[in-house]
Amino acid sequence: MASTNGKPKLALYWASSCGGCEIAVLATHEKLLDVAEAFDIVFWPCAMDFKQAEVEAMADGEIDVCLFNGAIRNDHNAHMAHLLRQKSKVLVAFGSCANEGCMPGLANFTDREHILRFIYQDSPSTDNPQGVRPQLRTEVPEGTLELPEFWNTVKTLDQVVPVDYYLPGCPPEAKWVVAAVEAILTNKLPPPGSVIGMDVAVCDECPRKRDVKKITRFYRPQEIVPDPEICLLEQGLFCAGIATRAGCGALCPSVNMGCRGCYGPVEGVEDIGARLISAVASVIEAKTPEEIDAVLDTLPDPAGYFYRFSLARSFLRRTRMGQQDGRRVAEPIAEVPRLEPELAD
Repeated sequence: MASTNGKPKLALYWASSCGGCEIAVLATHEKLLDVAEAFDIVFWPCAMDFKQAEVEAMADGEIDVCLFNGAIRNDHNAHMAHLLRQKSKVLVAFGSCANEGCMPGLANFTDREHILRFIYQDSPSTDNPQGVRPQLRTEVPEGTLELPEFWNTVKTLDQVVPVDYYLPGCPPEAKWVVAAVEAILTNKLPPPGSVIGMDVAVCDECPRKRDVKKITRFYRPQEIVPDPEICLLEQGLFCAGIATRAGCGALCPSVNMGCRGCYGPVEGVEDIGARLISAVASVIEAKTPEEIDAVLDTLPDPAGYFYRFSLARSFLRRTRMGQQDGRRVAEPIAEVPRLEPELAD
């Protein structure tokens, strides 16, 4: 339903994320005025004084397009995802957190109990001898204060509600935000379920030369002055460009920093971490397991490199390395039962 002024209705929402996607919207500069001219912005709590109750009062499907950024980390994130899905004709997973979990998704390397215990009890800067933690409900003279329940597992938007389109990036480049808005306005969106962006790898945008060199160790950026014309991965600098969707113009490699993978997997790659492991293995100069281990030992935090943006979407499930009969084995970490089973975590 269009507004009384005849404009289509647009909503923008920020769940579990850093706010960079909101900055990306502002980075459209004067194009933002075109958005304001073309749409009736009915919900954008980061920028204007909108209330959740106003959305709840809308008819189902009344919002024409919703750009939803952020992962699903707690009950309120999930409630807003369901609410905006119900009220929106088109729901766009906007940015890496909504698409793949991004940095919030790295929490899936551990679990809720370990996170809360470290933050409120064990961190070096914490002074909390009684181990006080936030409570879901606290009675105060003015009434009851409520906090959303912190989930055990970070999820992507489409793991919670159906999504119509995906706009990747951490954050999405402004040119793609503009392209998405223009596609919406001109009714030239790709088929539902599509990624709004390019379908080639960052390597296809990167001007550096590749000559299939083998490496015997990895370097951190401060340990080497790379050749500005040669592939960074072949110089021993980790670069995720080979498995990452293009669209940024290879910005990081252009300043001697390896691609971090924030635009998500290229078309056809289901698990970008597994693809990166394969790509890294192809450039390692090693013949024995010991030599492979020696090379990988120079890559700090390999799990963080391979799944920096995509752990919440990966095929991996939560495990912890333990000892069994003197051998290291993967042990599943039990999920924490939810208090409210109707919002299954």
